[in-house]
Amino acid sequence: MAREHWTPADIPPLSGRTALITGANSGIGYRTALALARHGARILLAGRHPASLAEAARRLHDDVPGTRLETVELDLGDLTAIRDAAAPVAATETIDLLVNNAGVMGVPERRTTRDGLELTVGTNHLGHFALTAHLMPALMRSPGARVVTVSAIAATWRSGDLTDLMSERRYRPMSAYAKSKRANIVFTQELARRLSGSAHRALSVHPGSAVTNLQRHTSASRLGRLFVALASRTLMGSADGAAWPSLYAATHPAAVSGTFIGPAGRDQTSGTPGPAPLPGGADSPDLGAWLWRESERLTGVRFPALQT
Repeated sequence: MAREHWTPADIPPLSGRTALITGANSGIGYRTALALARHGARILLAGRHPASLAEAARRLHDDVPGTRLETVELDLGDLTAIRDAAAPVAATETIDLLVNNAGVMGVPERRTTRDGLELTVGTNHLGHFALTAHLMPALMRSPGARVVTVSAIAATWRSGDLTDLMSERRYRPMSAYAKSKRANIVFTQELARRLSGSAHRALSVHPGSAVTNLQRHTSASRLGRLFVALASRTLMGSADGAAWPSLYAATHPAAVSGTFIGPAGRDQTSGTPGPAPLPGGADSPDLGAWLWRESERLTGVRFPALQT
């Protein structure tokens, strides 16, 4: 069966719906926010730096006049900051779409978050785990809320095995990244299981390949600069196209909870989005339950309403 040809033009009207996007000040996150705003959604732009968030808000207002939007200062590498940023949203908002998009990649040496967690997994997975938990009251107010978590092709690499999650025995930059992206998918699978029976959906996506701010650590070294230069000529596409899987997962009426969405083009680097194969074992209930417990232990954050 031929895959449906889908583009952001197919996004249904989103008037009255609110979307919170992390890492929304640039790259894929901004393009996701822009497309959702064009279809009428109210946008909460979340990111670390107030100045860049203000600039992104200005650009979005210029690109889509009349957009209803607010900014949320959010540092995914600081569990206290995550709690404090989420608290007013959880108390007063209804969130229809949460797009866990922000991330870091290729940090040259092992570093830790403010809470002592390995920086890449601590930001890409554990930060979003904690944020999603804190925002559950706002998500549960929407009868059909969706949580979309942005993973990567790197999730399929052998080095993405989740043993030594904090890279305490051995640290390699791209292995830590692969672990974080595998964890994104395993977390989403477990969240989908825990949401089973409700109208809420959890999906993970990979954007293909695009040169964005994510490569800022990778490109810091001579080898990293060479990698980005070569890849940008061959595999990597634009942030516009890379946002399509997130937009499909967030808005397609038939998108099924627990599905992994990616582009259909050659080597899954570009093309119309749709279901993609999960990394081997990523849908294991045992692995999902283990990662959930480990994430709760490392963050001290729980999902009380979803405990099984």
